[in-house]
Amino acid sequence: MEEPVAGGALLDAVRVRLAETGAEPTPARVAAALRSQGRLLGDSAVLRVVEALRSELVGTGPLEPLLADPAVTDVLVTSPEEVWVDRGGGLERTRVRFTDAAAVRRLAQRLATSAGRRLDDARPWVDARLPDGTRLHAVLPPVAVGCTALSLRVVRPRAFGLAELMAAGTVPPGGDRLLRAMLDARLSFLVSGGTGSGKSTLLSSLLGLVGPQERIVLAEDSSELRPDHPHVVRLEARPANQEGVGRVGLRDLVRQALRMRPDRLVVGEVRGSEVTDLLIALNTGHEGGCCTLHANAAADVPARLEALAATAGLDRAALHSQLAAALDVIVHLVRDRAGCRRIAEIHVLERDGEGLVATVPAARWSADGFVAQRGRQRLERLCARGGVRG
Repeated sequence: MEEPVAGGALLDAVRVRLAETGAEPTPARVAAALRSQGRLLGDSAVLRVVEALRSELVGTGPLEPLLADPAVTDVLVTSPEEVWVDRGGGLERTRVRFTDAAAVRRLAQRLATSAGRRLDDARPWVDARLPDGTRLHAVLPPVAVGCTALSLRVVRPRAFGLAELMAAGTVPPGGDRLLRAMLDARLSFLVSGGTGSGKSTLLSSLLGLVGPQERIVLAEDSSELRPDHPHVVRLEARPANQEGVGRVGLRDLVRQALRMRPDRLVVGEVRGSEVTDLLIALNTGHEGGCCTLHANAAADVPARLEALAATAGLDRAALHSQLAAALDVIVHLVRDRAGCRRIAEIHVLERDGEGLVATVPAARWSADGFVAQRGRQRLERLCARGGVRG
């Protein structure tokens, strides 16, 4: 295990000394501050103190090397001695250490400030996007027991191509043909799955396949989608300010997006009453729209949408009526025990004798390609709208 470069009390004393003079933490100034504390350190030790101080003052501090790793998708801090990363194969504990819990708190507060948000005892949690697009979530003690809980989700500057997703096992061999057929036919689809299953990654890749002449309008609570497409308009929700005013919710964004002449209306993640506006939009000529949704299985999606629609006052019968006409396909992702993300199945929708919508499996993942299920013929008929068969 790596030892901290210096004790927390010593670093605090040096930090205060530099703050009093307004000096940058150069090696000479740090050495002078150390001498004022009665500490004489060698050149290498002084440089380590300099690096420790700079890491707290700029960037993401000691987490910077982890976030710079192109394979890392998540960085999680649970205590000064516990820093975890996810490189696509599950969580791994790293050798990165903070000097103490106060250092974790300072970093979380500084990052929140850089995102224009408040994080203190009066408002002990924050969910925001950093200037580079990284998603920040932090909770301060005593709500987080013992130490500030810090979570960072990396948003990569470019989307993966379908070929890369097939190489990674997310899309089975030959599965790109079926996905392309769905897009060419302008089917409205929903990407479902659990947290960290790769919903945004897959949706970004699929949007990159949309024709360059089409206009994509994205409405997101926090900007995460990065489709490789020449015509994308991004709308992002905004929380209320410290006076409690100025909030712009996802439902507001969906309504504004409809007035922006979208060829494809995309909602980054449906999690509330905006589901009603999305379904209405998809029922009024906006074909090819899509969104993501947290769900444990594709078959759970109708019930999940029922719960969300109830928050907007839409009853069960009305929701299912809208759903049957608005949505064509559900693409469900899972993350297995080895940490691999993959499309588990693709479902189509059909109404039962009571008029309620149920999902029907059309394709199931296998190592050799999608395996046809009983809803495959319906999916092929839907894809035939675009003159392409999956």
